[in-house]
Amino acid sequence: MGKELEEIRQWIREAEAIVVGAGSGLSTACGYSHYNTAPFFTDNMQPFIEKYGFKSLFQGLTYLYSSAEEEWAYLAHYVKLMYETPAGKPYQDLCKLISNKPYFILTTNVDMQLDKVFPSDRICHFQGDMRYRQCQQPCNDEVYANDDIVKLTDNLTDPTQLPSDAVPRCPDCGRVMTLWVRDDHFSEGTHWQQQVDRYRNFLQEHRAERILFLELGVGDMTPNIIKLPFWKMTDELPQARYVVINTKGVENKSALSELCQASPTCCAHGGSKHASIPLHLQGKALALDEDLAVALHQLTKL
Repeated sequence: MGKELEEIRQWIREAEAIVVGAGSGLSTACGYSHYNTAPFFTDNMQPFIEKYGFKSLFQGLTYLYSSAEEEWAYLAHYVKLMYETPAGKPYQDLCKLISNKPYFILTTNVDMQLDKVFPSDRICHFQGDMRYRQCQQPCNDEVYANDDIVKLTDNLTDPTQLPSDAVPRCPDCGRVMTLWVRDDHFSEGTHWQQQVDRYRNFLQEHRAERILFLELGVGDMTPNIIKLPFWKMTDELPQARYVVINTKGVENKSALSELCQASPTCCAHGGSKHASIPLHLQGKALALDEDLAVALHQLTKL
């Protein structure tokens, strides 16, 4: 890993601008897994595990509850947990790596961790952000801060059930609200569009420079948000480079992975690995299959 890290660190030094694509693997590297049964989940959400048999935080987010009182009891605990969870070392190490360069972060994460380390105006939360809620319809394009949600969990006789009058409702139409996290009702209103515009403006401003696309912990569930656009821009922009680092040994079961496996000329590292690059980006791309926490920490020490 030493030689690969040295090369990646050199590319970071040479970059005139950096665009980070941050996926769920970055939080998983901190121990904050949203998709697996892990101590972070079992230690903090035991009442919901006992009542519903949840195996992960994400399962509780997508579960069809019997009432708004039950759903918002879970959401309030989830939001409070993420508010109170300190940003992990990988996020802090990432900040050390890029903070002396012009940078922007495009993320599919909704768990608030990036904003504990980086300025919010340098982040585009493409899939939403648990710090906010929206009308379920939505009847407007407003998003509302969730600071008050954490207080809903105080003094509950049953932690899995909120009082009816505590359930957040839209101030305009009275409908029960939901987290501002992408689903069929997700609001791509003013708040979302401003973030996307800042991202596009950054790309436009730096497209002629030595720009580095740094993909961290990104899976292939939604390749059209980070992975495929990064590949395309690296190919099109003359001075662009692309680096991908992802957790070693994680199986890739997505449609993109199946496509790679079906085509032996698609990825330089093979379709079965997470950190892979297309052959047409050879010379402009580096891939490292390694634990993100280890890799980022080692990069800060070089």
